[in-house]
Amino acid sequence: MAHLLSLLCTLLLVGSAIGQDMPYEEYMAQLQGCPKECRCPPNFPRAVYCDSKGLKSIPNIPPHTWYLYLQNNLIEGITADSLRNATSLRWLNLNRNKITNEGVEDGVLSSMSQLAHLYMDDNLLSSVPTKLPASLEHLRLSRNRISKIPSGVFNGLNKLNLLDLQGNKLMDDAVTEVSLKGLNNLVQINLAKNQLTTMPLGLPPTTTQLFLDGNNIEKIPAGYFKDLPKVAFLRLNHNKLGSGGVPKNVFNVSSILDLQLSHNQLTEVPVIPSGLEHLHLDHNNIKSVDGTNVCPVAINTVDDAVSESVPRLRYLRLDGNEIKPPIPNNVILCFRLLRSIVI
Repeated sequence: MAHLLSLLCTLLLVGSAIGQDMPYEEYMAQLQGCPKECRCPPNFPRAVYCDSKGLKSIPNIPPHTWYLYLQNNLIEGITADSLRNATSLRWLNLNRNKITNEGVEDGVLSSMSQLAHLYMDDNLLSSVPTKLPASLEHLRLSRNRISKIPSGVFNGLNKLNLLDLQGNKLMDDAVTEVSLKGLNNLVQINLAKNQLTTMPLGLPPTTTQLFLDGNNIEKIPAGYFKDLPKVAFLRLNHNKLGSGGVPKNVFNVSSILDLQLSHNQLTEVPVIPSGLEHLHLDHNNIKSVDGTNVCPVAINTVDDAVSESVPRLRYLRLDGNEIKPPIPNNVILCFRLLRSIVI
């Protein structure tokens, strides 16, 4: 009987809503607790869209929400009150707002025990937020004003595999073994467009993708990549690397597949591993390239294009240097698998 009465009340309310020309989908969204400032598509019932609404604060979010989109607003803080019911959040997008560290209420992030993706690009943060949820897998904090990574901030984040800190104000003393401690399963870290002058220390051995473009790095310590046995994609474009700051065999690491050193001050082609597939050396000060010196194997042993000893390089950029065509024959003889070369 109670169920029938509830159903009857719902039908009467629906009839009333339709009689007032309220769209049925809008009415059902409100019935489910959708904030009036937001959209809750019936075909995506776990998502709440509050983006680009000129909001200055987060509205009360219903408990069924998994995906919450709040980008492109004027939000200044994250309060526990607005998210007290959103205990099931998996994905929170707060890009392009005005959030400061002071505006993030203490403990509000750690209370989201199922949050996997937290996006806070283009805000006003001055440091990495503390008390992050242990469930986090992706953390994007690019283009803020971050100059500090609090000690221990990543402790317990054993699921975090992507950390994006590009476009901030990080200096060498902020990126240390102490500040990065806890990133035990990190795969990708983006530290591009900061103020680093040295290679960051303390990166976890799980690191596969390391992006350091647009810093002021002048040299790479010898043996630096011995502690990064899985690094496959390495970007150091737009730095201040000269050949004197690049030890002879520093890139001779079997795991590296893609190496980008564009827009530096190199005068020589560095020694590369035989497994490297993409090499970007454009816009340096290289005057010549000699296959005898740069080939990772002895050229006279390269007699079979399918041999395991044949270098795997497929793409090579050398434009923007002082090299003039044609490419020397010993380069072609070495890199038999080259598909594209730009001079």
